[in-house]
Amino acid sequence: MNFHGVEVAKQFKRMRELAPEAYRAFLEFDGKAFAEGALPLKTKELVALGVAHITQCPWCTARALWTDGGELVRRPETVPVSRLSQLLAPTLREDPADAEVVSHRLLLRAGMMRQVARGIYDLLPLGLRAVRRFERIVREEMDRAGAQEILMPAVIPAELWQESGRWEKYGRELLRLKDRYDRDFCFGPTHEEVVTDLVRREVRSYRDLPKNLYQIQVKFRDEVRPRFGLMRGREFLMKDAYSFHTDGEDAAREYRNMYDTYTRIFTRCGLTFRPVEAGTGMIGGSQSHEFQVLAASGEDAIVACQACDYAANVEKAEVRSAAPSLGPVGALERVSTPGKRTVEEVSGLLGEPAERFIKTLLYRTESGGIVAALVRGDHELSETKLQAALGGEAVALADEAAVERVTGAPVGFAGPVGLETRLVADASLCGVRGAISGANRADEHLVHIDQARDLPGLAFADLRRARGGDPCPRCERGTFAEHRGIEVGQVFRLGTLYSKAMGASFLGADGQERPIEMGCYGIGITRTVAAAIEQHHDDAGIIWPAPLAPYGVHVVPVNVGDAALRETAERLVVELEAVGVDVLLDDRDERPGVKFKDADLIGLPVRLTVGPRALARGAVELKRRTDASATEVPVGEAPARAAQLVAPR
Repeated sequence: MNFHGVEVAKQFKRMRELAPEAYRAFLEFDGKAFAEGALPLKTKELVALGVAHITQCPWCTARALWTDGGELVRRPETVPVSRLSQLLAPTLREDPADAEVVSHRLLLRAGMMRQVARGIYDLLPLGLRAVRRFERIVREEMDRAGAQEILMPAVIPAELWQESGRWEKYGRELLRLKDRYDRDFCFGPTHEEVVTDLVRREVRSYRDLPKNLYQIQVKFRDEVRPRFGLMRGREFLMKDAYSFHTDGEDAAREYRNMYDTYTRIFTRCGLTFRPVEAGTGMIGGSQSHEFQVLAASGEDAIVACQACDYAANVEKAEVRSAAPSLGPVGALERVSTPGKRTVEEVSGLLGEPAERFIKTLLYRTESGGIVAALVRGDHELSETKLQAALGGEAVALADEAAVERVTGAPVGFAGPVGLETRLVADASLCGVRGAISGANRADEHLVHIDQARDLPGLAFADLRRARGGDPCPRCERGTFAEHRGIEVGQVFRLGTLYSKAMGASFLGADGQERPIEMGCYGIGITRTVAAAIEQHHDDAGIIWPAPLAPYGVHVVPVNVGDAALRETAERLVVELEAVGVDVLLDDRDERPGVKFKDADLIGLPVRLTVGPRALARGAVELKRRTDASATEVPVGEAPARAAQLVAPR
């Protein structure tokens, strides 16, 4: 226990020896007069005790407590609303019909958020406190890592995005708007352009580098299907950081620094997570890792080797190619497959296994061309890998009209033989014989395809989506296990992608002008809070990890009309707050069952229940949210026991 805790413990011991009216005056002072701003305490002994403590205690001084002519005074704005009767926390008994995942359902039921529009939410006091707790951890670790906090505008002029080339590339997720002068703007989904513009105007020399700048800012992405509450909303809070360097070596060091910083952040939050290799997507760059919170409801699939530490998103994970499929050799032959379009349907008709098939998927490229991506029939294509194989060019699945124009056949009958467009094949198709594919004619497929004979000069790359059971490409002795995850953070090596496009350069020590090397690093603030609930809950409600909990301790007097129960609860609140624990007091005139259900739903780490039977024995009930039952502890020991349970580990 720190100095403050020791001193307060001593003083509260003395307070309990005061006359009951003096102690009640103290409780009344703490509970009501703080909100009013001042209260003269007439009890001379109590005033002396308070003055002695407050004038010497840095903690109390920091909370704006002071003495003035024998009065204890506190600024009203420094007092958190910790009484449930005053809090805007409207709990719900039934699950909302539109809530698809646990975090969405529980955040609504626990009165922590409400929907304003599709993918846009109000955060109510309890929800906002959880968000602020996480923000504090993020700020502490980012500051510790040497980053500097700034704040950039949410609304960005189109000119900056046009410079980088993303104004045309980003698509309909970018919310575009015009001001009264008919100038184009966007609501920022990310801030690479803005921060690059800032740095190019302020950085001149290698002496000005490196820099790491971060912000916590509202973002907006106009998702076509916003869902899952805070997990995939249109408006969200994000911490985004951007680093600037003289060379790639320094950028690599900062990439590792941010990787380690993110590891500390999510560890402090009490989350089970996994950093995994990932694609760079619309952000771009040469290297990226995602930080995935493991949860059954996760949208992302990741694979991890069971024998080494290699892990990656299934779209990015390297795949070690198996031996080619070798079927019966024969002349190329067309077979009738009326109405059979999928691998499963044709496999059933012909009696051939799916691994014997070549799946042909047509994509439109960023430059407007069409590319055919080939994978084995029992495999899935990774669009991330296809994009990498095309030199980073963005791709989108071709529509039915484009497929018919290129192949001469409806969707479901495309094949690589005779197809007059660019072909890229997964490495598992190298050397295949006896393969089957669409014939580029309606209701027909080709059999006996020999890659060397029928598809000479075919370009190969790793295009396949990894899956559980695949051999690890790194250690070559383990196999992949597949997990579900929620991406809560991602780090990128950007290189000079944005600095070259936007002319962000510096003068080196040799007097030569060079583009600035960059990195960027994001954390979904509101998404992480939702992910914590996905990972920590039960049938009764949320089970907050202590570092993210809106309050540390929930004090529940079962009957606020009973003066002894009420005063004991108030005393517990005072003593817990005195040692720095945030407390939620359920002072509502409700039945005990209602209070207990709400306590489990809200999910604070520790509950102290003040009931008549335990109090008659000089005790209260202490229950951790993770425990099935409560234990009795002496009233005098309860604050210290509870504080210990929610203290940072």
